[in-house]
Amino acid sequence: MDKENIGQKIKITKDGPYIVSGKVPIHEKIIVQKGREYELNEGRELPQSESYALCRCGKSKTAPFCDGTHLKTGFCGEETASKSEYHKRAELTEGSGIDLLDDGRCAFARFCHRKNGNAWDLAENSDTEDNRAEAIQAACDCPAGRLTAVDKDGTEHEPVSEPSIDIVQDPGKGVSAGIFVKGSIPIESADGTMYETRNRVALCRCGKSENKPFCDASHVVQRYLDK
Repeated sequence: MDKENIGQKIKITKDGPYIVSGKVPIHEKIIVQKGREYELNEGRELPQSESYALCRCGKSKTAPFCDGTHLKTGFCGEETASKSEYHKRAELTEGSGIDLLDDGRCAFARFCHRKNGNAWDLAENSDTEDNRAEAIQAACDCPAGRLTAVDKDGTEHEPVSEPSIDIVQDPGKGVSAGIFVKGSIPIESADGTMYETRNRVALCRCGKSENKPFCDASHVVQRYLDK
C-alpha cells in the first residue's frame, strides 16, 4: 500500500452513516447504456475531504453525505451480510476456456452484459478468444466484486484500481444506485470486526438492502432517488 493510502478506511456506525477516513477520493458516476453494454460516465463534482460521512439510511437531504436524518427516523442499519471470505462463498462456473467465480452479491449495475452476451454465457463459450476476453472484461467490470474470471491454471483476473468511492446514479432505471468502493479499502463493521478486504465492493445507501452493508439492488425496487 502506498504511504498516501495508509489510514484509509470505511467505518460503519451503528444505525448511522459510513465514516470514510484517509482522504479517499469521491466521485459521482452515471451508468450509461451503449448498445448492449454499459459504462460509467462522470457526474457532478463532489467536495473532497480528509474524512466524510456518507448517508446509509437513504433519507439525507444532503446525499450522498449524512445530515443526521437517521437519528430522527429511527433507522435500523443492522448488518446481516456474511463476513466469510469470498472464496468460501463463491460458486464456480466452468467454461470451455475460462472459469467464473460468483458470490451472488449483485448491485444490478449490469456491466456483466457485453456485446456477445452475459458473463456466464461468455465463460461457458470461452473457447474463442473474443468470448474469453469479453468474459474477463465482464467479470472485471462488476463493481460489486461478485464475479471473478479465473484461468484454467487458477490465475484470477482482477483490475488494478486506486482507492476511490463512486456515488452512482442509474438514470436508465430512474434511480440512484449504490456506493461503489474500489481499491481494497478496509471496511470495519459497527461491532469492530473487519470485513474481508476486497478490490471491488458495492455498499447500500438506500437503507433497504437485506444484505447490509452491501448493496443488493433494493434501490431499484424501492425507486430510491437521492435528489
